[in-house]
Amino acid sequence: MSVWHKWSVTSRQPSLSGRVALVTGGNSGLGFETACGLAKRGAKLLLPVRNPAKGEEALKALSQRCPGVQAQLLQLDLASLASVKACADSVFNHTEQLDFLINNAGVMAPPRRQETLDGFELQFGTNHLGHFALTSHLRPLLQAARGGGTVVTVASLAAHKTHIHFDDLQFRHHYSPFTAYQQSKLANLLFARELARKAGEAGWALHSRAAHPGWSSTSIIANGPAASTPPALSILQRTAGGAVLRLMGQSAARGAEASLYAALSPDACDGDYYGPQGSQERRGQPGPARVPAEARKTSTAERLWDVSERLTGVAW
Repeated sequence: MSVWHKWSVTSRQPSLSGRVALVTGGNSGLGFETACGLAKRGAKLLLPVRNPAKGEEALKALSQRCPGVQAQLLQLDLASLASVKACADSVFNHTEQLDFLINNAGVMAPPRRQETLDGFELQFGTNHLGHFALTSHLRPLLQAARGGGTVVTVASLAAHKTHIHFDDLQFRHHYSPFTAYQQSKLANLLFARELARKAGEAGWALHSRAAHPGWSSTSIIANGPAASTPPALSILQRTAGGAVLRLMGQSAARGAEASLYAALSPDACDGDYYGPQGSQERRGQPGPARVPAEARKTSTAERLWDVSERLTGVAW
């Protein structure tokens, strides 16, 4: 078996029998393919979903792809901190340890500014703050896992050439759909790296890595659950039926390989970033990805962490 194939969705190695994995956004796109990759290897799945009906459809599809899969649907709206806390509480009722947490779900570039139930700009609140709070609530279960649980936070190529708008985090003064999305994905990457640094310094028994799927062909639409695809690509999907994207990018299953690599590869290291190895990291086998300059700034990561704790009311 080639190293590349080892991280495919269909591979059964390494065995994850007895392990528990939670994947946000696991009902479609990259999240669904990542869940399949974990299920094929024998992991028990916890799948938090916002829409129960779509969750049931995904569970049926997952059972067809992975006969005998153990999967449990949970209720989660990342745009509500109360829902995040309630979901985390329910996870404690289903397992005593959490081996993998894949922070994958998100929203992308709604044309008009929207807010979460807690008053945050929708993309920053859902993509970053929701996952920040969820990970904190689940930390005891991650630390209870053998060798420490692994957190993989899905960022995006959109995290390049942007910065955190600390003077207007919620984009109340000038909302730009794509700029707000870029900020949220840079925040994902900063969070993953800072979590790894803090875990190392504090001795927390957990691991944190980041991944991006390159240009993955999924059914991403504004205002809905989104894969981490650069914003301009959704235009290609709407105007050209995804033909250009399929030519220059790759399938959702191939895009999910980066998350599986980050979670499972013995070569993956805490605090590092993984994605496709082809031209401009758009497609190809998974491996190390280029970390944007802004994501390397510890001062920015620390500031974002402090702001995120204050906004969510979650203390690590």
